[in-house]
Amino acid sequence: MKEIPFFSKTALDWFEENQRQLPWRGETDPYKIWVSEIILQQTRVNQGWDYYERFIEKFPDVKSLSETPLQDVLHVWQGLGYYSRARNMQIAAQQIMQEYKGIFPCNYVEIRKLKGIGNYTAAAIASIAYKLPYPAVDGNVLRVITRIFGIYEDISQPKTVKNITMLCNQLMGNENPGDFNQALMELGAIQCTPKNPKCEICPFSNNCTAFTHNQIDILPIKSNKIKIKERFFHYFIFLKEQKTIIEQRRENDIWKNLYQFPLIELETDYQIITKKMLLNSGFGNIKPIFIKEVKHKLTHQHLSIRFYLVNNYFPKLQNNWLSISIDHLEKYPFPVVIHRVLNMMKQF
Repeated sequence: MKEIPFFSKTALDWFEENQRQLPWRGETDPYKIWVSEIILQQTRVNQGWDYYERFIEKFPDVKSLSETPLQDVLHVWQGLGYYSRARNMQIAAQQIMQEYKGIFPCNYVEIRKLKGIGNYTAAAIASIAYKLPYPAVDGNVLRVITRIFGIYEDISQPKTVKNITMLCNQLMGNENPGDFNQALMELGAIQCTPKNPKCEICPFSNNCTAFTHNQIDILPIKSNKIKIKERFFHYFIFLKEQKTIIEQRRENDIWKNLYQFPLIELETDYQIITKKMLLNSGFGNIKPIFIKEVKHKLTHQHLSIRFYLVNNYFPKLQNNWLSISIDHLEKYPFPVVIHRVLNMMKQF
């Protein structure tokens, strides 16, 4: 492994001059740092910005988050996706209240014990809030380090991540670990990007293996490919006397604890809804009117979602069904793909 003189200083100098002004930038409150880091998992900064501000306004501290009904937490999170993040945050907040007397833990090991916090998030909080020398290695950092140092191991392998983490630990020093971590993350986010990186103005261009050997498109190496599951949802919007039916998703599946219209899920796109299916699902002998089809892509799943209107008819309510006024729909957290059709209901 080659050595790069003044690596830490170069990164810190670049960060001081080029960092973006973000609502959590410069924050030392571990709670707010934690919220920002969780929101930014699987979320772009420009999307997460408003959610962060709304979340902090609604839940300004651990206590308020721990005591709020989960439905309200999910409602604030609505549209961000990956709702397990919000569920885990509330569980972690309750852990802090019960096990740490409401005080956010101040060392890496204890932070790592909180629900939903992995190595990266624990290191980010520990280094930024408490100036502890733990490298926070995310996808941006992996890309920066593999390109600069010419690391050709597969970054999807835990051993590679461990080795890069050890290298970052050697590079960061003890002086300002929080800014060092943020510098590498920021460098990967706005300059050493996956495509079309700004190599010509990079402070490490003279020492970067990928740049000097024309291997920007090769590094980092990641061999595993995500397997996509196809799913086919059929939602039924029952309307009668300004009321509709919703149900809460309770299975350990996507959108857990969120609400939806009564659902029939089929195995293939070639199946059709039959009278027998409707009867077996408790929908009765209805005549649904097809409204629209929506394609919704998640990281590991592609959903084909069809919506049907059933006017002036209510089937017998099942255990998990709620009959509510359509004016109260906004009080419930829905997956964003369903939330988009709520305005349509007013037209019907």
